[in-house]
Amino acid sequence: MDCQEKLEVPVYTDVDRETFLRDIYPLTSGSETRAPGTLCARVDGELSRAEGGRPRGQSACVPRAQDGFSAQELCVQDESYYLRSLGEDVRKEPADLRKQFPELAEDFDIPQFFEPEQFFSSVFRISSPGLQLWTHYDVMDNLLAQVTGRKRVVLYSPKDALYLYLTGDKSEVLDIDTTDLQHYPEFVKASRYECILEPGDLLFIPALWFHNTLALQFGVGVNMFWRHLPPESYDKKDPYGNKDPVAASRALQSLERTLGILEELPPDYQDFYARRMVLRIQSRAYQTMEASPGNLDTA
Repeated sequence: MDCQEKLEVPVYTDVDRETFLRDIYPLTSGSETRAPGTLCARVDGELSRAEGGRPRGQSACVPRAQDGFSAQELCVQDESYYLRSLGEDVRKEPADLRKQFPELAEDFDIPQFFEPEQFFSSVFRISSPGLQLWTHYDVMDNLLAQVTGRKRVVLYSPKDALYLYLTGDKSEVLDIDTTDLQHYPEFVKASRYECILEPGDLLFIPALWFHNTLALQFGVGVNMFWRHLPPESYDKKDPYGNKDPVAASRALQSLERTLGILEELPPDYQDFYARRMVLRIQSRAYQTMEASPGNLDTA
């Protein structure tokens, strides 16, 4: 989309744990902020036994996603296929490559960039060519490993949330390349980070960074999520790891109650006191970031 500012995701090579923690992993004090980065050539193995390690109920996904079927064999023409691994108990247990795909896990080394007790999940994914996932954020830091195929990833800073027309954790803007600017005029203000992941690349996606993925080819990948907030900050009944932190959920619920109270006032009073509340939130909670070398946040 030409009307958005486009920024490149920095690329690092020969990354070890020390380099990752020192140069790439987010610092949250002073003028520095979390930012995405591509780590090249850190994936070992090719996960070549994808079909042999699949869980029950997903047997058709791999061949359909990779090779396709004739129109007679497909339920709907021009279908796309997507597999996202789940825990054994989908309501309680996070996905773990080592448990759901033990043979594949032997071919894949999870980078030891975080402490073992911080590990939350490792998610195995398979995508048809052309499959695109909507723009959303996660509440945990994660590494996206591209094992086979090529994938485009577009990212937006948390500071640009005001321009993304959010409903929950997702953006209402489904077409980020040819956006209807009459409906979403503020979208042009968001700075767009973009990169192409090749087989063997890792992408560090910090928590709260919005991302949109497009499979340019049949692709296999693995996401590794880990907790960086205190354990009690997370919802214990969240096997997907995408619910807002407990304190954030409470704050959002309080906001809904507050907005309901404002509705007791006439419209002009609602407008006035809502603006007062916005100013109060800005003064208490917004972080002002000064531009500095290496700081990707342009908001």
